[in-house]
Amino acid sequence: MDIQCTVEESFLLEQIAEVANKLKLPCFLIGGFVRDKILGRNCKDIDVVCLGSGIDLAHAVASSLKPSPKVSFFKNFGTAHFNFQGFDVEFVGARKESYQSHSRKPEVEPGSLEDDQLRRDFTINALAIDLTKENFGKLIDPFNGIEDLQNKIIRTPLDPDITFSDDPLRMMRAIRFATQLSFQILPETFQAIKRNQARIKIISQERITDELNKIILALKPSVGFDLLYKSGLLKQFFPQMVDLAGAEYIDGKGHKDNFYHTLQVLDNMVPKSNNLWLRWAAILHDIGKPATKRFEEGQGWTFHGHEVVGERMVPKIFKQLKLPLHEQMKYVAKLVSLHLRPISLTKEEVTDSAMRRLLFDTGEDLEDLMLLCESDITSKNKQKVIRFLENFEHVKLRLQEVEEKDKIRNWQPPIDGEIIMKTFNITPGRDVGTIKTAVREAILDSIIPNDYDAAFALMMEEARKLGLVVGN
Repeated sequence: MDIQCTVEESFLLEQIAEVANKLKLPCFLIGGFVRDKILGRNCKDIDVVCLGSGIDLAHAVASSLKPSPKVSFFKNFGTAHFNFQGFDVEFVGARKESYQSHSRKPEVEPGSLEDDQLRRDFTINALAIDLTKENFGKLIDPFNGIEDLQNKIIRTPLDPDITFSDDPLRMMRAIRFATQLSFQILPETFQAIKRNQARIKIISQERITDELNKIILALKPSVGFDLLYKSGLLKQFFPQMVDLAGAEYIDGKGHKDNFYHTLQVLDNMVPKSNNLWLRWAAILHDIGKPATKRFEEGQGWTFHGHEVVGERMVPKIFKQLKLPLHEQMKYVAKLVSLHLRPISLTKEEVTDSAMRRLLFDTGEDLEDLMLLCESDITSKNKQKVIRFLENFEHVKLRLQEVEEKDKIRNWQPPIDGEIIMKTFNITPGRDVGTIKTAVREAILDSIIPNDYDAAFALMMEEARKLGLVVGN
């Protein structure tokens, strides 16, 4: 065989070939598995196309395996798949497709292997390996996909305008593959993406975001975002990020291009963490800057409060991009709102009070916040970066010292809302929040000790101010 397979892969492919031969059903290994094995990448998704019923072949192969995997099949699409020893194996009958302009869902009819290869998105994904007995292991490469793999090129088998107009998600996939594989998109192919950018609107946001997340998890996601921006695709589904681009000058004073700064922060995060949501925090940490940009005489460009505006923008963006609206969204919003705090502590004499407040506000997310802030230290001046990082290490050390002394992370004040409501026989409302905040802030600022009696006394004092207690 032209590709190097593991023992497990070889067994599975030989078993498929043997069953297909018994059924007199020509079949071929095709797509991403072939591509990745040639590139020496691991791949657990095996796609098999046959000249006949893929569903029948899937059931027959599954029955021949021990233990026999459960087959899931979809008659309307003519596809079937099962999981076996960590591999996801999908079977489909060879087909040819035609598209209507309003939809990416094709009209399908049975076809030849050549028809099936023609419908593939890129030449590197149209490679096939013959699994028939007579030609087992033969590579079938009608579009010079091997040459494109060697030259690291993303190119469509057909006219790229037709390929992208038929299924606009392929534009996202082109950029995703270019990012993951460190390939170049052929200039003519990229121009077709630019021409067809508006067609992405017919694709569901869930499918677009799935491709976007794969770009974000790549080793250098900035490559993908740069291509999305330059192609015009990004403005179609994520205009808030496009608004970060560009630098404006007044009286010779300019600000950094916050789009490319964001991409640098995102790339800086890659070696630190593969947490998708921490990378999303890197993407959104400055998203509030366009709305807060001001030019102030004598000072230059400012972005006061951009972290607060950014925090408020996160839920809207998550909803727009069909990202999870629960814990992940809250986590990203929290990091966006706090991302200036540790860096600001490098510019002033660090007090225990400021440290306690940061520890309390970040809780279990402190380490992630610090990774975000370290990634946010970018400058063309290397000495400036070194100086900032040294100051930042000092802040980290002081945080550790304060936490060991005060144990403030994940701490809750000794007086909570239940105690306040029971003491004054009141229901949840503004007064409860006012008292809770006063007690918490007093402890964090070391105005009162962190114990129940002191907190209770302050609660009573605050209650008198609010008219909840009469007399001394």
